[in-house]
Amino acid sequence: YLGWPEGEYIFSKFHFWMNYSFKFIAETTFQQDYHCAASYTDSSDDETSPREKTQVNSKGSSDFCVKNIKQAEFGRREIEIAEQDMSALISLRKRAQGEKPLAGAKVVGCTHITAQTAVLIETLVALGAQCRWTACNIYSTQNEVAAALAESGVSVFAWKGESEDDFWWCIDRCVNVEGWQANMILDDGGDLTHWVYKKYPSVFKKVRGIVEESVTGVHRLYQLSKAGKLCVPAMNVNDSVTKQKFDNLYCCRESILDGLKRTTDVMFGGKQVVVCGYGEVGKGCCSALKALGAIVCVTEIDPICALQNVVTREHLDRMKNGCIVCNMGHSNTEIDVASLRTPELTWERVRSQVDHVIWPDGKRVILLAEGRLLNLSCSTVPSFVLSITATTQALALIELYNAPEGRYKQDVYLLPKKMDEYVASLHLPNFDAHLTELSDEQAKYMGLNKNGPFKPNYYRYDRCSKTTHHDFDYVQYTHFYCNVV
Repeated sequence: YLGWPEGEYIFSKFHFWMNYSFKFIAETTFQQDYHCAASYTDSSDDETSPREKTQVNSKGSSDFCVKNIKQAEFGRREIEIAEQDMSALISLRKRAQGEKPLAGAKVVGCTHITAQTAVLIETLVALGAQCRWTACNIYSTQNEVAAALAESGVSVFAWKGESEDDFWWCIDRCVNVEGWQANMILDDGGDLTHWVYKKYPSVFKKVRGIVEESVTGVHRLYQLSKAGKLCVPAMNVNDSVTKQKFDNLYCCRESILDGLKRTTDVMFGGKQVVVCGYGEVGKGCCSALKALGAIVCVTEIDPICALQNVVTREHLDRMKNGCIVCNMGHSNTEIDVASLRTPELTWERVRSQVDHVIWPDGKRVILLAEGRLLNLSCSTVPSFVLSITATTQALALIELYNAPEGRYKQDVYLLPKKMDEYVASLHLPNFDAHLTELSDEQAKYMGLNKNGPFKPNYYRYDRCSKTTHHDFDYVQYTHFYCNVV
């Protein structure tokens, strides 16, 4: 009895709910516990480097290098969970697998290896491709997912916590293999493309195209193009509308808090937070932090400086005791971590992906994931949002692989607008949304094809939001960073 007339009724309803829910909670607890332990804290006691192990999958193949192939069953469950919220990519797989549009394609990929990217890889295989895969980040690999891919026959070389030497070794193992040569590249950050140019330039004689999904990688491709060194067509997936407006914005808005909470257990209400950069990623981060009651300040700099350290040793020296420093960019260059590895500073590992950097006077700065990508190193990302990016990547690969000779030159291209709209249309059923189709008369009046594209290439799809420029304090120069923090 809860003390008011309806109390007994409410209590009985609550009692019914508890009995009804107990079975569901019991069934899911084990998966959740394993998920956290295997993916994010990496609680395995085996410290042996995977490079020193001899592992074989159930088919007798040893053409892979993962942490522990015995985790494959758990990884398969992770992939199946991700598939539930990636119905558009699964729909593309079912529609196209009969035609096998990637038959003969030999795709070498370098992306984050998570349950969501596993759904993409297995979609490419279902469409006819042979795949060899490695990780684009030394901390973002989910070991059990990598094991599941290896068990399914994908040659994957990745594990969580690689060294820099391991990272390049894994890329080399994907590219340099006897009797197999890639003819398509799927990259995230440009490291794979860079390695091929540096070590195996002859590979590009057979490569039909590169698909790149990150700001960093796209920037490097444009540099190659400008210098006249880009020798194959490349598709810039990062600047497709669906990637920019959904993955970059919404994915970061939801996952930054997950990463921060898992690693620090800090309450953000009332905290003063500085977000460096106000692109789509920055907008998502600001929105999430402000919703928790943080006082958010934004710095914005000239894009020409984008490859320089945003947070330097000078800034780090002036930060307050207990300041949390993290990165939502692809590389680890935005924070000058190298300047912190000096004799006068002490590094103390307090938990997985969390280091205290201690100054001589006792001040501590909390550095997350050693300055690398926070959300995928320390938490998870929404499967639905990644379905949008993965579907875009798959279509870009299909387009470049099947394009007639001469359609694409040795340059960087944006995904055709009609493909962007097709990706969006595949995801509408998730919201039970139904498009209204133009009549012939309406289409003629508006000068549009009834099947699209519906917007010109210059249309930006600016997000409608209640947020205005008054919600955040904008700062012109990054030097203000240390004064606010």
